[in-house]
Amino acid sequence: MTKTTMMTRKKKTVITNRPWKRSMAACVAVMALSALAQPQAAEQQAPQPQVEKPQAADQPKAAEKKGKNKAEKPYALIFGTAYGPDDRPLYGVKITIRSQTKKHPSWELMSDHRGEFAQRVPPGPSDYLVHGEAQFAPAGPDGKPQISKAKRLKGETKIHVENEERLDISVHLTE
Repeated sequence: MTKTTMMTRKKKTVITNRPWKRSMAACVAVMALSALAQPQAAEQQAPQPQVEKPQAADQPKAAEKKGKNKAEKPYALIFGTAYGPDDRPLYGVKITIRSQTKKHPSWELMSDHRGEFAQRVPPGPSDYLVHGEAQFAPAGPDGKPQISKAKRLKGETKIHVENEERLDISVHLTE
């Protein structure tokens, strides 16, 4: 008869570094200190009376709109596209906008790469004249512009602004 003996392993306790426990404890401590410090800071500040200016009921507060102190003025938007003689949008058209009661333009702007332009104008019943001017030089067979055949293109559009609104217009330029 043979005797068998069983060997048992000895259990070891291993301590590992767990930095997340320390960082979590630090976060909890910081939150607790900040929660205690907030009521003390609020007691130190003297309450200041708030004075509000009376506003019309239909005008929203500027702070509610964009967080600014100054109220945004109402406006109408003239949005347009400048087209050439071939009914394609033109880049770099000089656009002038003036009230029909004035002789000189109030706004001057240029059309972008899509031929578009936009300008804010005061709301209310008023008439405007939108004038566009461009110099157009057709491309030659080599792809270079032919300055000797340059043409001056012009176009006008009359518009009426009734109130705060967006007006989409087009200015067609011809010779």
